[in-house]
Amino acid sequence: MALDSSEETGRENSVSLTEDRVQIFSEPLCKTRVMVNCTQLDATTPRARQMLNKVPEVTIYFWIIKVLATTVGETAADNLNAKLNLGLTGTTYVMGSLLIITLLFQFRCRKYMPGIYWLAVVLLSIVGTLITDNLVNNFGVPLETTTIIFSVALAATFAAWYASEKTLSIHTIYTTRREAFYWAAILFTFALGTAAGDLVGEKLNLGYWKSALIFGALIAVVAAGAFGFTLNMVLAFWIAYILTRPLGASIGDYLSQARTDNGLGLGTVWTSVLFLAAILSLVVYLTITRRDQLRSPAEEKSVV
Repeated sequence: MALDSSEETGRENSVSLTEDRVQIFSEPLCKTRVMVNCTQLDATTPRARQMLNKVPEVTIYFWIIKVLATTVGETAADNLNAKLNLGLTGTTYVMGSLLIITLLFQFRCRKYMPGIYWLAVVLLSIVGTLITDNLVNNFGVPLETTTIIFSVALAATFAAWYASEKTLSIHTIYTTRREAFYWAAILFTFALGTAAGDLVGEKLNLGYWKSALIFGALIAVVAAGAFGFTLNMVLAFWIAYILTRPLGASIGDYLSQARTDNGLGLGTVWTSVLFLAAILSLVVYLTITRRDQLRSPAEEKSVV
């Protein structure tokens, strides 16, 4: 039975703060939440480039694919560099070119397209890893320095983003300018996660699976702060996003490295293939079911 306007307004106003917090780390609880569309943009949004939100809702699927993508970023970069004899520089040129092409398609879309979006994330993971590896291995920049450089670059990106848009929320990526800030931040999180993760692993010499447990525990602490305490949700999201990079890299290294190096010995090729297949399966599922997209108001009324 259709809801009248007063009932619908009442139900929307009843959404609790707790539900808002859960949306950052798991599937949205309230399916009546209105998705941003071209008629709901704030007055400061440029009219020349108004779109639907260009990124997925932050559900459990989001975090699973993110970790899988970071693992592929580690193993694929190693595989292309070593197996195909492209070297760091050649691999960077090839993957950087593919990333630029993919982002051109992403920016041309006027709404979130799972296949293009997640391809861009996978390529950014690889390129972010390669940028750090190039600085460390080809130019001799210490990991401490690269960690500081990318921390400053990420902070500067966030500062410029907030100064321009007055928000860092990923739920309002509906202009080209906001999307540009978003992808710049994503790139720096991958590069920073690579540098900081390698630095921690090098200094503590913990091994792959222990490192994975540590980074997983840190993400759990961030989630607990978001759910049970007053940790800012935007801050919690970006901290967790950075930490998934060394988590995925540790998992990838543990699976791909030889048993003599305390890995499982699957190799970079099979590890990359397995994780890419998992990403593809989830992206196809999300494309069909749209589980990572909120319905528009018209769609909500049609199913009530």
